[in-house]
Amino acid sequence: MRIISDFDVNEFLLGRSANLYNIMGAHLLHDKKGVVTATEFTVYAPNAKEVRLVSDFNGYEGWKHVLTKIHHLGIFRIEVPGNYEWSTYKYEIHTHGGRVLYKADPFGFFAEVRPQTASKVCSLDGFIWHDQKWIEEKKPSYQQPLLIYEVHLGSWRRKYGQFKPYNEVIDELVHYVADQGFTHVELMPIYEYPLDDSWGYQGTGYFAATSRFGSPKDLMYFIDRMHEAGIGVIMDWVLGHICKDAHGLSFFDGTPLYEFDDSRRRENLTWGTDNLDFSKGITRSFMLSALSFWMDYFHVDGYRIDAVSNLIYYLGNKENGVNQDAINFIRQLSFHLFGKDDRVLFMAEDSTDFPYVTHPVDTGGMGFNYKWNMGFMNDVLSYFKEDPIHRKFHHDKITFGLVYAFNEQFVLPFSHDEVVHMKGSLVNKMPGDYFQKMANWRLLLSLWMTHPGKKLLFMGQEFASFSEWAFQKELDWNLFDFPAHQQANHFFKDLAQVYRHHDALYQYDHNPKGFEWSVVDDRDQSVFAYIRRSDTETLVIVLNMTPNVHEFYEVGVPYPGTYEELINSDKAIYFGSDLYNGLPLKAFKGQKNHFDYFIKPTLGPLSGIIFKYKK
Repeated sequence: MRIISDFDVNEFLLGRSANLYNIMGAHLLHDKKGVVTATEFTVYAPNAKEVRLVSDFNGYEGWKHVLTKIHHLGIFRIEVPGNYEWSTYKYEIHTHGGRVLYKADPFGFFAEVRPQTASKVCSLDGFIWHDQKWIEEKKPSYQQPLLIYEVHLGSWRRKYGQFKPYNEVIDELVHYVADQGFTHVELMPIYEYPLDDSWGYQGTGYFAATSRFGSPKDLMYFIDRMHEAGIGVIMDWVLGHICKDAHGLSFFDGTPLYEFDDSRRRENLTWGTDNLDFSKGITRSFMLSALSFWMDYFHVDGYRIDAVSNLIYYLGNKENGVNQDAINFIRQLSFHLFGKDDRVLFMAEDSTDFPYVTHPVDTGGMGFNYKWNMGFMNDVLSYFKEDPIHRKFHHDKITFGLVYAFNEQFVLPFSHDEVVHMKGSLVNKMPGDYFQKMANWRLLLSLWMTHPGKKLLFMGQEFASFSEWAFQKELDWNLFDFPAHQQANHFFKDLAQVYRHHDALYQYDHNPKGFEWSVVDDRDQSVFAYIRRSDTETLVIVLNMTPNVHEFYEVGVPYPGTYEELINSDKAIYFGSDLYNGLPLKAFKGQKNHFDYFIKPTLGPLSGIIFKYKK
């Protein structure tokens, strides 16, 4: 039997334990020769009168295996002789009020396939990793390209209408993601959750890779293959609230153990969940251990934390006041994660204007290193939904984002939230006929890819899927049978390569020295132009937001020399009208847009153009 010291317990209760997965849960015990001799179960239930183990190996009769209270502060344990790997089990918790609860293991490494809800004994040891090169050579992302593909594994591809397992979907996904030009995948929650309809955002097993897609080692294989291909893996993570299902963490020992005692702060009526209370040390230790666990055992490269506004403010409402306990925990978590690996991605999905979210803890910040720019997403999509004839009245929706673009370190998200619930896919938000919708979609991506900030795109939007995302079916891959969507995806792939191979588009994403407006006030014609710079190159981006063609449109540029067109969204190979600038444009001397030189490109209808300066 493994020893739990008073120090271990104190660290747990004080919110400083980051390795609870080594102490709690189900573990196989080995003798000196490495042979499994017993299976040990440990659980924390301080308000329980008695804890029993119900399992397939005892006929689900808990009286056969009653746990011993090994610590007076509420830790129960039992050691069962024999190797019971893959056995199903739950804890039968008897409360002082006479209730009997059947709970899955909060620290279980695996679970039954839904709709069954028991935990399963599972060893995570023995997987052989091949991602040493990735681990050694990956760099901090601040001055690197970061192009994230958001994926819901259950609906990217299906097999006979059912979910494809981790070790099968990876064969297609890893090649597809690399071919498209993405640097990372962000997996919508893949820890265990009971209901497909929640997309993973109402979890019950924070240490268990969901059994929908296979075993934990199958997921390790999935991540290993991604890393071997040079692709990072980010986990979507719900930090602030928990699922209310009877077998989950909610009211684990009959009391609000990890969540708020006060129902007014606990009850999240919007999502039907319980809010966690980070003033409790056990809650802090639980989540600190959970995020450490996925880095240690699964080599994940980072986290996107969901619904941070509900952590900053009670119930996400500024009028309810700041939840300082949650903010302090995020700072603690940041300090811990960056201490493990200073290259980790720690991203906030935050719609508030709370300051210093992406500033380091030691300078007074919250400690995230990225924040989703929800303002950019809302303003830009609102602008593009307008008929081009009316866009001049909404000009500031494009310019306003640059007022605050460098206050935080931003990711520009076009996520799953924007293509569900009758919102329409990206291309279907666009006005006009089929041809104009596709032109607007290319123009939207041109702005997104060249705007300061890292990038995130939800699956399917890279080939201009017309259907809203529906988690019950796979993406509309049949659209690749149509030339227009082949050409749309051709544009996306070319645009991604321009982004990844031109450091002016990412080196100074978080520094104003990397951006300068050229044309910012041509409201009547809805044309924008701006400069992106790095230490080694200068790019000029021109966006024509209407179907009007402009020949010899004057754009101020900073240097004499020539400007070569790298990509033009209006080319025929992208399903455009083929008005582009084939030869390098020579800069003319003369004041224009506060610059001493200008070029005169042809701007095709609804076109986005990137020029590269050459001396």
